[in-house]
Parts: sequence; structure tokens; C-alpha cells
Amino acid sequence: CENLECYMVLTKAEKTVIGSICLLAGPITLLENALVLGVIAATATLRQRPSYLFIGSLALADVFASCFFTTSFLDFHLFRRSDGPTAYLFKLGGVTMAFSSSVGSLLLTSMDRYLCIHQASSYKVLLTRRRAMMSLLILWSATIIISFLPLMGWRCPTGLNPPCSHLFPYINQGYLACWTSFILVLLALILGAYALILWKAHRHESSMTSIQAAAGTGHARMRMDIRLARTFGLILLILVGCWLPALSFMLADVAVLLTHTQQRAFAFCSTLCLVNSSVNPLLYALRCRELRVALLQLHHRLCVMGRCKKSTGDNAEDNNCTAITEDDIPRIRTTRLNSISEVVTNQQLNIRK
Repeated sequence: CENLECYMVLTKAEKTVIGSICLLAGPITLLENALVLGVIAATATLRQRPSYLFIGSLALADVFASCFFTTSFLDFHLFRRSDGPTAYLFKLGGVTMAFSSSVGSLLLTSMDRYLCIHQASSYKVLLTRRRAMMSLLILWSATIIISFLPLMGWRCPTGLNPPCSHLFPYINQGYLACWTSFILVLLALILGAYALILWKAHRHESSMTSIQAAAGTGHARMRMDIRLARTFGLILLILVGCWLPALSFMLADVAVLLTHTQQRAFAFCSTLCLVNSSVNPLLYALRCRELRVALLQLHHRLCVMGRCKKSTGDNAEDNNCTAITEDDIPRIRTTRLNSISEVVTNQQLNIRK
């Protein structure tokens, strides 16, 4: 391997397919996460909540992923741009930083939900805004340092002749193994946190069912633990399905010599990480009732400022968006986890009554 062309293995048909995925998922990811960031930044109540700070960090990481990955991937595989070692490792470091921060933010979000369920009485004391900001500072500092280690000197000692990795030019196999293991550990912790949440919800629901059965009351609604299992099952299925194929190829690259067919398969699997970033706002942000209400209120404020006015014919008429009053929007309650702890609290109040 004398130059970067030995890594540009995609056929014309594969370039078309993968380019279409990037050009479609990239802008969608950018717009979705920019919208989430804008709503959180424009709403003072959301900015004070640790849960939404973590969601904002996730959205910021996915914005970086949409920009860095899409431009770098298309520039390398479709336009066959051959950069020098410094330029290439800088671009790769940006992509690595974005995806590492995204998975790290997912871990903080899962830990936040874990504390809300297992330490509900002392949640506000344990997880303050200051501690949330400190954890985000540690996360981003660690991911930036880890991502740019190859640029700082931990690179392949032989360059391209022979190459250390057949997936990434100039990358040391030891670094690739460490980073892959780091991401796998984060994914395992996320899986463990959600498993503990489901276990706690199942225990609570079982106790509530026995109490209601003793009191002779019906249980018409679907069990809470079943609803949570479906929700978290979908979240984890998407997370593992998008990340595990690419990570498997990275581990194989450390152990065996990959063929051109496997290199092309890895190029496709790496685009799944971008797809995961495009799905994250739908799973973690827009499912939150408070954020949706804040989005409606923000839209109403923009309409009041005149952005929804229309003119018909010669007579200009104001067609402002319909005003959103407090009667139309349910008052936001300060729930720590709007979809989980609210159900638990409501059931406990019903039993006490």
C-alpha cells in the first residue's frame, strides 16, 4: 500500500448507494439535532434540568457527527481525496470525537434515568445541575483527548508500507483496539443501566398488581414494565444494531488481515452509526412531553413575531398562528423522568387513595 488509494475500494454502484445514505441521513441528522438544541437553549426551565443537559449534549455530538462524518466520508470514498497524515488524522479525530461523545452522552442519559428510578427520593440531591455540567465537562474532555491521540503521535510507525490497519490509514492497531474496547464498555454500561431500570419497574409493578388484586380493583391498563420493555427494547435494538457491525469489523481488523470485500462491507456498516445519530432525537428528545410543549411554545412565539403572516391578493391579512393558551397546553409538571417516574408516582397515589 503506497498511497491512500488502496483504502478507496468502493465500486461505482456502492458509491451511489452509500453516497445516497450519507446525503439523506446527514442533513436530516443536522436539522433534527439543531432543532433540539434550539428548543433547549431557548427554554430556561429545560436548561436548568440535568436530564435535558444530557439530551443537549447528545444533540450537539450528533450535530458534529452529521457534519464531520458526512463531509469526510464523501470526500474520501466518493471524491477520492488523498490527504497527508496530519490532515487525515485531524478529520478522523473529529469523526471519532463526535461518535464517542454521542455514545458517552447516551450513557449519561441512561445513568440519569437509572438514578431517577432507583434513587427517586434523593434524585435532586444526587444529580444537581452543577454535577451534571461537571460530568459533561469530563466526558467531552476525555473524548477529545482520546480521539486525537493518533494526531498527537500514537499512529502507525510504518505509515502505509506496510499499513497497520486495513480500515483506517495511519492508525495504530493498539489504538484501534483500545478505542473499540472503550466504546464496547460504554455500550455494555448502557445495556446494564436499562436492564436495572426494567428490573426495578418489574418489581414495582408486581407489588402494585398484588395490592390491587387484594383490594379487588381491576388492572385494565397494560403493565408498566411491559410498556417499558417495549420502549427500551426498541432503543437498545437500534443502538446495538447500528454500532455492533462496525465495531466487529474494527476488532477483526486488529486480529486478521481483511479483504477488499470486508473493507467495502465496513464502509457500509460505518454509515449505520450516522443513521443512529439521526434516530437519537426521535428516541430521546422528541418523546419527552416537556420538550414537545416547549417546541410548541417556541413556535407560537415565532408566529407572534410575524413569521407566520400571509398575504392574500391585494388585501394583506394577518394569518398568525392560533394562539396557544395555558388551557390548550397541559401544565408542565416537574417530573424527573416524564415517562417512567410519572407512572410510578400516579400509581402510588391511587393506591393510597
